[in-house]
Amino acid sequence: MATQDTDVSKEVRAALEVDPRIDLHRFPINVVSHGEGLRLEGEVHTLAAKRVALMLAQRVSGMQQVIDALRLVPAEPRGDGEIRDAFTRGLQQQPELRNCTLRQQSRGRTEMVQEAHDDWPSGEVGFAVEDGVLALDGKVISLSHKRMVEAIAWWTPGCRDVLNRLQVEPAEEDNDDELADAIRLVLEMDPLVHADQIGIRTQRGAVTLTGVLQRAEERRMAEMDAWSVWGVSEVHNEIGLTA
Repeated sequence: MATQDTDVSKEVRAALEVDPRIDLHRFPINVVSHGEGLRLEGEVHTLAAKRVALMLAQRVSGMQQVIDALRLVPAEPRGDGEIRDAFTRGLQQQPELRNCTLRQQSRGRTEMVQEAHDDWPSGEVGFAVEDGVLALDGKVISLSHKRMVEAIAWWTPGCRDVLNRLQVEPAEEDNDDELADAIRLVLEMDPLVHADQIGIRTQRGAVTLTGVLQRAEERRMAEMDAWSVWGVSEVHNEIGLTA
């Protein structure tokens, strides 16, 4: 069994080595066998690299039990308190979350940040930050809300990882249309992206972006926005640029 585990780990490492979105030379990834699954450990430079590494590990190994312990190297290192405050502001700026109860955990204490005030609250979100990792707990009223909250977490300066344990009540069935709608919502939340010029196609977690934008940086940001959405396993960026 040990030899088989070693062979699988080597196959996964070989797949990670050749993918251009993963830079193993600057950011090594350890592939560790554990029982009936694998664990990915290390740091990555982009969220795309993190998502792709998990997808490749699952595909090559044939295992669904792949633990993603990869952490982002933030462009702007921040302390946990700064990350928590910035995330709070990000949540409060979204109209869809104005009637959502927000609670933050800090130093073993839970503090009310925002309380829902009418009969149709959009959820109760609790969050904590430890070593740059944002942990989300509680409940929201839709999959789109769950995905929106996670995207805001990934956008928070200094964030190194997101643990999204939010429950959807009442439960919803996920599908391609729901994922596409959530990606559209996230793109519209980004003030630096012209969301109305971007087309979205989804198929079982794989996303294709189309359209035409003016700047290469905006094209890149649209792709990163799509990667920030929970449930996205692949992004094909076919957005063109104006001459």
